[in-house]
Amino acid sequence: MVDILHRVGVVASLDDVYRAVATPEGIAGWWTTDTVGKSEVGGRLAFRFGDVGGFDMEVVQLDPSGHVRWRVIDGPEEWIGTEIGWRLDQRGEYTIIQFTHGGWREPVEFMHHCSTKWAMFLMSLKELVETGRGRPAPDDVRISDWH
Repeated sequence: MVDILHRVGVVASLDDVYRAVATPEGIAGWWTTDTVGKSEVGGRLAFRFGDVGGFDMEVVQLDPSGHVRWRVIDGPEEWIGTEIGWRLDQRGEYTIIQFTHGGWREPVEFMHHCSTKWAMFLMSLKELVETGRGRPAPDDVRISDWH
């Protein structure tokens, strides 16, 4: 198994960052505006990216002290069964986000693409929490022929 790992510091409270990654409204502000579902353990969240398709996730963990985790239940074959998680840690004025998209079966080209997109969306999350405005899809940066 192979994982995508990123670390980002955000000048904001842990509570503000938690709301941005744990609620459909928060996620719609930095990942994709087409986000719906239930933000509760066992609930399902759906994320759509226009013509590119999307992902359905089951909420596995929601802990306001700084842990959010989802399991991918529908979407591209390479994503099925992988898990996406955030570990949040308040350090002074920063909340440190340790992001993992884990459980990839192999480091295929699509994983490389997704790693870059995750980095960009994590910067969008940082912008949202720090300035009030992120760059969610469809207004995100196009990085290749895959979007």
